[in-house]
Amino acid sequence: MAKKYLSRVETAKKLKVSEKVIQEMINSKVFETKMVGKTLKIDEDSLNEWLENLNENEEKMLALKRVICHFEEYMRVENIFIDFTAENKYDAIRILSEKAKELKLVRDARWLYEVVVAREELISTAIGKGVALLHPRHLHPSKIKTPSILFGRSTEGVDFDAPDNKPVNIFFMLLLHNDKQHLFSLSYISKLIMHPDILEQFNNAPDIEAIHEALTVMPESQNS
Repeated sequence: MAKKYLSRVETAKKLKVSEKVIQEMINSKVFETKMVGKTLKIDEDSLNEWLENLNENEEKMLALKRVICHFEEYMRVENIFIDFTAENKYDAIRILSEKAKELKLVRDARWLYEVVVAREELISTAIGKGVALLHPRHLHPSKIKTPSILFGRSTEGVDFDAPDNKPVNIFFMLLLHNDKQHLFSLSYISKLIMHPDILEQFNNAPDIEAIHEALTVMPESQNS
């Protein structure tokens, strides 16, 4: 029987990870590859054999990569904004609402501002450690074009009525379509900010790319 070869896209779909992860695995020679025409492809038998012989640690790492890739669907590089200045919590919400409109994630920045402020006035979404998880009180899939998360870092801390009374300078704005997406994202972000090194990177990273890397390279211990 002739060997079957898979493209990077097909392999990524089969493993439920990104093409970037597949390229990393190719570079590490995890499975056999072959040039088919002008395209490098993955030997499906080699891939299946690798999957069948994963040890416990490798299974955990693959599961972690899947979680990270899932989060990357919402947290794209262009969704990260650093070094903006907000006078108060409402100004920070306004800035992020306008950014969402600029990215065409929502049609109406004013609407987003109002629903996030309405949620904020019930109880603060600041969770301590200088972080706030902004979101509307109710899910609005018809108003949000693409399920997304914005990351904002303000130049100076903003008073947000946080439980630890510390100002907030790291903002996540969750714009999602359903409870499953929302709960997954809350869990993922909560695990990230529990890690002091990652929180420090959020605060001190020199550029957007470094922040995106911190958001999407979760230590294995955080997957427990």
